[in-house]
Amino acid sequence: MVQVDLPVNETARSTAVDLAELRLRYGSYRRRQAARLVQILPRDAVRPLYRRARETARRDSQMDMLVEDPLALLVEYCERLLPLPTFELWCEDLARNPEAHLSDLDESPGGPTFDAPSTMAARSLTYAGRGWTARLCAFRDDAFWRGYITFEDVGRGHVHRTGSIFCEHDPGELRRRFLSFESPALEAFLRSALP
Repeated sequence: MVQVDLPVNETARSTAVDLAELRLRYGSYRRRQAARLVQILPRDAVRPLYRRARETARRDSQMDMLVEDPLALLVEYCERLLPLPTFELWCEDLARNPEAHLSDLDESPGGPTFDAPSTMAARSLTYAGRGWTARLCAFRDDAFWRGYITFEDVGRGHVHRTGSIFCEHDPGELRRRFLSFESPALEAFLRSALP
């Protein structure tokens, strides 16, 4: 886990999510908010807003984006317009309100995938005299959320994982199930993941 001298530090520790994943999640949050703004705008307001986005892109020399994806250009422009929280404030809110962030993630059309899962929660445990960090990694699979557990040997950095063992309708339920496991259950999953 990356440690930095920001308020993010506590969020990274409490969620066991590294800084790179936090930044990806924050970027995704910003894009979701901007896309939602575009969705609620009346149709006749979209064209003038897109014209302003194009003008801004021309001034900022972002012509490649202009040609490649007009919707991405509009969403990026809307990100700048919205009074969204800074990365540090967003991290503080994530640490205080993880369930609200999971709900927001669940309602979004994008989200974590099998190839790029998201860490939903983490716990510490001791097994065979060594410290381990167990992380719930989850992703959307059609109408369901699936997840698996990774186990990191804290002293050595080795990571082992289970197969997909969770399947729920929402990410909050996955997180609650993972957090409800008692130590013997987590140890059993760890033993099953070890070579």
